[in-house]
Amino acid sequence: MEKLMIEGGHRLKGTVQVSGAKNSAVALIPAAILADSTVTIEQLPNISDVRILSELLKEIGGDVSFENNTLTVDPSEMIDMPLPNGRVKKLRASYYLMGAMLGRFKQAVIGLPGGCNLGPRPIDQHIKGFEALGAKVTNEQGAIYLRAKELRGARIYLDVVSVGATINIMLAAVKAKGRTIIENAAKEPEIIDVATLLSSMGAKIKGAGTDVIRIEGVDTLHGCRHSIIPDRIEAGTYMVIAAAMGDRVLIDNVIPQHVESLTAKLREMGITIDTYDEQIAVSRQIGSFKNADIKTLVYPGFPTDLQQPLTSLLTQAKGTSIVTDTIYGSRFKHIDELRRMGAEVKVEGRSSIVSGPNRLQGAKVKATDLRAGASLVAAGLMANGITEIMGLEHIDRGYSQLVEKLQGIGAKIWREDLGVEEREDAKVGD
Repeated sequence: MEKLMIEGGHRLKGTVQVSGAKNSAVALIPAAILADSTVTIEQLPNISDVRILSELLKEIGGDVSFENNTLTVDPSEMIDMPLPNGRVKKLRASYYLMGAMLGRFKQAVIGLPGGCNLGPRPIDQHIKGFEALGAKVTNEQGAIYLRAKELRGARIYLDVVSVGATINIMLAAVKAKGRTIIENAAKEPEIIDVATLLSSMGAKIKGAGTDVIRIEGVDTLHGCRHSIIPDRIEAGTYMVIAAAMGDRVLIDNVIPQHVESLTAKLREMGITIDTYDEQIAVSRQIGSFKNADIKTLVYPGFPTDLQQPLTSLLTQAKGTSIVTDTIYGSRFKHIDELRRMGAEVKVEGRSSIVSGPNRLQGAKVKATDLRAGASLVAAGLMANGITEIMGLEHIDRGYSQLVEKLQGIGAKIWREDLGVEEREDAKVGD
């Protein structure tokens, strides 16, 4: 086990290369199950979630290789083997195996997924969609059992806009008989990415990226080659870090449209942002910047995955800022850690209230989830002295080569092995 060490206060300058989208990758990999020949996915991020999903595909008989950020999957010998325990429980996105295996085998047994603990995130909309397509869904001994004699297209209205449910229903519906219509569908770029892969495999999908998706079922899907979109959350995290400590940082391999809500907020705060075709340059002005209020919303609104890193930046803004998360009510576990570092911030209901500016001090802190970890990295880069971040496994779930990328623009950041006492503390915390 390791911890992350950061010596704060160093100015950052240079170029950061953004990896492929984590939230696309975790859906694209299960989608390969639906093909009858080899699927190649390029530009994948080298993160633990990708490696775990690759191993899960091997467990059910896939011939899988992952080299140089390219995943090759031959699914022709896959079987509908139950996956009630083990790796399935290590990541939230394992639920995409439900839709993919149901779509191919008409049955699946998948353990209830794990991942970051952000409060209740029910999969009732996923199950609603599966049942509408003709599957019987039961919860038996902590695993979800899905069984269908056949899948038939249906009109499905999502009661809440859900990226996971939208993608999972797409995976189950592409080989169902007849037409499926998903209403109140999520519009995130990752959904378009998954639809692009499925279409390259031979699926018939229209409307991805709008709130109504129409799918005409096909009998078979074939292999293809697909290049994943850039990770807008990783890009946004580096934009926040550059706003905090950058002289001028160029974020490369980004689709500027995907981060427009963050770009608008940073400009509102007084940060200089220059956008190009596939790059964004961020420069911090001398002195403090303006406060801002943030409210997370479904895409194209402000992403919940960026409210935590941005909260660290707001500790340096002049005045009071309010960050409200309408997506996840429990996404404020980073607040106590920021307070250890000297931040003046408190939680009231679904909002955090940040007062600033105040100088952060290095401290021993713990990442409780992926984006909380990103928040603490941003805080550590701004703080006086040394910050030690435990819970590095959470950060590794979503940020490929974080240390190397930050070192490349001048950050003093490195990994160290945990001591014996720290290892025991980490076990107690888990």
